[in-house]
Amino acid sequence: MDSIDLEVLKAADTWLDDGQACELVTVVQTWGSSPRPVGAMMVIRHDGCVIGSVSGGCIEDDLIARVRKDGITRTMPELVTYGISADEAHRFGLPCGGTIQLAIEPLSDKSGIKQLLTHVMRHELVKRQLDLVSGEVRLVPGTTDAALDLTFGVLSTIHGPRWRLLIIGAGQLSQFLAQIATGLDYHVVVCDPREEYRLTWQVNGVEVIHAMPDDLVIDMKIDSRTAVVALTHDPKLDDLALMEALKSEAFYVGAIGSRINNARRRERLKEFDLSDEQLQRLHGPIGLYIGSKTPAEIAISILAELTAIRNNVALPDTMNIASAKDVIDLPLRPLREQEKTTLFPSSGRVSADAS
Repeated sequence: MDSIDLEVLKAADTWLDDGQACELVTVVQTWGSSPRPVGAMMVIRHDGCVIGSVSGGCIEDDLIARVRKDGITRTMPELVTYGISADEAHRFGLPCGGTIQLAIEPLSDKSGIKQLLTHVMRHELVKRQLDLVSGEVRLVPGTTDAALDLTFGVLSTIHGPRWRLLIIGAGQLSQFLAQIATGLDYHVVVCDPREEYRLTWQVNGVEVIHAMPDDLVIDMKIDSRTAVVALTHDPKLDDLALMEALKSEAFYVGAIGSRINNARRRERLKEFDLSDEQLQRLHGPIGLYIGSKTPAEIAISILAELTAIRNNVALPDTMNIASAKDVIDLPLRPLREQEKTTLFPSSGRVSADAS
């Protein structure tokens, strides 16, 4: 599974190799609400075929209609704005007051798409600098704190995995987690020193490393854009790695297991040189409570929690697995009459004259 940006670059590269005219469309700026974030991309071919998206669909429809009518006529990049008036915002499906600015760039061999794709496929972070006046393109190393920028007529966009996910354990759940995380633009690394697990584990584009997990956590120089998830159920592999991860700047550190096992894990970790503040950073049981049972559902639950934390979204305690199950496990008691009226206001005797 590829991320959307990677699909866009691959399609553009293929179409250029086939000699087909195409344009790269990038969201440069938004005002008000917008269906797609700054930096979102799509590529449109001369016949109106598109990969990726820059809105909820209506702007794509307009771009497709124009290309099908006139073909690709631009010879230089151009900034285009949609949704300036209320009528336009309504027409293009933008929320009230929403405005979106796009950079539309005709692609050629000089656009550096193939070179950019090569870097991205190597999990390298790259800054692509497009001169909107001359159309010239320059590729330079990117940094994790860089963002899309338009200054002095040069549009700088960041490409490549800006987030990392270290998965400890090469089991079945790890495969689903790695596949979905790759689609979310994580650079995924799986660590498992157990040969019997590594030999049968395979996800395209995911690196599997034979090392002790705690050593790898140190070697990776975990930063604030990295998540560490332990999935082995083996304290000999998980605990030391979690200890090192909790000392790092990782934005998420979690381990799979029941509430009982999680409590035991915390007691074991207390014996290490960890502060109470560091120990509180440990997520477990991991994931959001969505009633997940299968490995695929559990993977979605875990990545939903990572996404919320990554986006600085504060979730209610009831979404936490431990809290949700604590409520579910409360002993039932008969409802009082007042509670019945509150919960079931429409219940009661039927009127004698009801037909």
